[in-house]
Amino acid sequence: MSDRSDTPTSVIRLSEYRPPAWSVQHVDLAFDLGIDRTEVAATLAMVRQADEPVRLDGEGLELLELTVDGRRLGEGEYILANGVLEVAVEGDRCTIATRVAIRPAENTALEGLYLSGSRENGFLLTQCEAEGFRHITFFPDRPDVLSRYTVTLRADRQRFPVLLAGGNPDGAGELDGGRHWARFVDPHPKPSYLFAVVAGRLERISHDYTTADGRAVALHIWAEPDAIGRCGYAMDSLIRSMQWDERVYGRNYDLDVFHVVATHDFNMGAMENKGLNIFNAKYLLADPDSSTDDEYRHVEAVVAHEYFHNWSGNRVTCRDWFQLSLKEGLTVFREQSFSADMNSVPLKRIEDVALLRRAQFPEDAGPLSHPVRPSQYSEINNFYTATVYEKGSELVRMLAGHLGPDGFRKGMDLYFDRHDGQAATIEDFLAALGEANGIDLSPYLAWYGQAGTPRLTAEGRFDPAQRRYRLTLRQRTPATAGQPAKQPLPIPVRLSLFDREGHALPLRLEGEGTHGGTERTVVLDTAEHSFVFEDVSAAPVPSLLRGFSAPVILESDYQPDELAILLRHDADGFNRWEAGQQLAGLAYDDCRDGNTGGSALAAWTGALADIFAEGRLDDALLAELLTPPGEIELVERQPERDPERIREARQAMLRDLAGRIGVAALRGRYESLRAASSATLDAASQARRQLKRRVLDLLALVDPEGTRERALAQYEDAPAMTDRLAALTTLATYAPTAAEAPIAHFRQRYDGNALALDKWFAMQALLPGADALARVQALENDPAFTLKNPNRVQSLLGSFARANPTGFHRADGASYRWLADRLVAIDALNPQVAARVATAFNGWKRLEPVRREAAHASVAALAARTDLSRDLTDILARVALG
Repeated sequence: MSDRSDTPTSVIRLSEYRPPAWSVQHVDLAFDLGIDRTEVAATLAMVRQADEPVRLDGEGLELLELTVDGRRLGEGEYILANGVLEVAVEGDRCTIATRVAIRPAENTALEGLYLSGSRENGFLLTQCEAEGFRHITFFPDRPDVLSRYTVTLRADRQRFPVLLAGGNPDGAGELDGGRHWARFVDPHPKPSYLFAVVAGRLERISHDYTTADGRAVALHIWAEPDAIGRCGYAMDSLIRSMQWDERVYGRNYDLDVFHVVATHDFNMGAMENKGLNIFNAKYLLADPDSSTDDEYRHVEAVVAHEYFHNWSGNRVTCRDWFQLSLKEGLTVFREQSFSADMNSVPLKRIEDVALLRRAQFPEDAGPLSHPVRPSQYSEINNFYTATVYEKGSELVRMLAGHLGPDGFRKGMDLYFDRHDGQAATIEDFLAALGEANGIDLSPYLAWYGQAGTPRLTAEGRFDPAQRRYRLTLRQRTPATAGQPAKQPLPIPVRLSLFDREGHALPLRLEGEGTHGGTERTVVLDTAEHSFVFEDVSAAPVPSLLRGFSAPVILESDYQPDELAILLRHDADGFNRWEAGQQLAGLAYDDCRDGNTGGSALAAWTGALADIFAEGRLDDALLAELLTPPGEIELVERQPERDPERIREARQAMLRDLAGRIGVAALRGRYESLRAASSATLDAASQARRQLKRRVLDLLALVDPEGTRERALAQYEDAPAMTDRLAALTTLATYAPTAAEAPIAHFRQRYDGNALALDKWFAMQALLPGADALARVQALENDPAFTLKNPNRVQSLLGSFARANPTGFHRADGASYRWLADRLVAIDALNPQVAARVATAFNGWKRLEPVRREAAHASVAALAARTDLSRDLTDILARVALG
């Protein structure tokens, strides 16, 4: 069911956007559902918008019947070619009806209507974003065609006892032959990508909810019988999400029922279909025995994300796919804000920025770089990227920070009210925010159209005679493909100044009459500008980009002792961590260059050893401070990438840190944390588990024998998955022989638990070293591994290729050749998954020469093939350019 690269492709350009020639006022769909064959009858009430024929998208469909205004058309009365059905129609209105056949069981691409699970026990479901609806029936499959849907489902009652579609239920009954039917009506106009149906043997948990405006809503979460018991936390998260959106944004749910369905076979994380969300099971199922603390937070966040889409994506959708970040970046921001409110603001900010640097910054720096709103694309599935989501969220955060909480709420109210039931653009979004506050926000549009990560340079000069501190900020954005010249962007820089004792100074800018507190936000909207602060008695230490006020890379002339001051004293939890990250980067430089007596290494280890000994810091924040940038982030600190050298230097600095803290102190802290072990999910318990894992890993570097015994005991005594997996990972990394029995035990214990086994595969795929490839190849032979399941592919192949630098980037190129072979096999089954795994080759040009040549050879050989999907071909063509 995949489209091969010999299917005609064209570049879609934002500049060539035209409104739809025909609108669809109403869609009436009738499904006769079956695993091997499903028939879909569609009736479209259409209204002309331009003098053009009716053109309906359709791929992989067997056309059984076509009528216009009740008259059946013969083959010579329409054109069906290259995935488009064209019909010439006279008049300004018409009713077009089609009947098609599709084959769900053959649909391994998991796009359109497909079978999840086995033929005997699996169920049918749909995935229509971005262009999956055309695999179900003929339709103008674009987001700016908003229609009201009536859906009737008919199926065998025994095989498909549960029938679901988006909208409100509108009747159900029995049919002859043991069959039954159910009808659903959605009163809200929606684009085709939000259409969904589900049919199969599912069980549910339910909750009655009353919205703030008095609507009674039935909440249902559906899963297969063996998984329904793990859906309780998701239901709790859904209720918290609904309450938060009512309180913070004034948005209420608008249907009588809200369905959420879990599946193990899904290309994405989840999908916000109107009234019928469909989730990858890894983001819906949770229980202490098989889920980590991180996974609980992810369930909460993704449930919230998809629910928040009901307004930021569904009620107000995007005009075209170039505006994708209008719904995704905005909703990620809303989700992040919710998660921060539910947990910890500084820790959530650290988590989000770490993800941005790990996933989006490398994307921005390589051949896959693109603006948050790209100007063109060949395959829209390949633009569901960290740039659209995470960087898009950061742009919304900048706007929210510029307007303040009340101003942002006023702007969002205007945006939702003005564009309810419409397909909007990023310009519409900025206009609503600006008009509600009497501010011109159009300069921020440049952020959406310019690729690459801006570099912000900061230089401070203190004048003791004038008691002035001059902070000069400069910006530049490196050239990217198709954008050699970059324009200055508005960069909000939130800042404070500290004295050498760690006290924040009152701030007064030149020309101001009074001091304005200890924190200010200045905006750099030119290539360079100086900000002069008055009444400064001694050379201060600037704390810049507090809360990460803009998605930029900060390049400053900090000295190690200055960063140590911020690491010890900064009241902004994020910037305290950030100072530690910058200081750790300098410490890494010392270790990389063999300067083990360097001032940066001494300042970093000394500050952290003191903080550790004081014991006053929150456990979770301390764990974050003890974690330096990862190997992927440290790539930015050298012109050529040698993964083995990077890992060696990073391990050396961690050994130095562990030695500076001391074995006795680490043992003592570990034992106190172990004594408080529990499976509870409160913030303090999660923080203790997070710090315990960090301390155990540090101990492994300086006390290997003792750590082996502690990790074995922790694995055996663990009350829940977080401690169990942490112990297993430490053993497998630092005591591989001792880990063999626990690894086998974990595999046996969780046999049949798909999500736990995904962690088992991923943990082993991430173990560093040249022997990683052989381990991954052996794991491919495990009976639980399959290339047909996206989660399993990502857990093994994706983890290895994207997050195991020393394993994947072997100097002999064996891993590159192996992955190239696997990509061909995956592509034949599921092009979207193949394309996402192939992004592991992004940045090959920055490898050292031997690896660079080997990686390029594999990429070039793949890119030269003509039998690959459009999805994979598009990624390879861009990656090959380097």
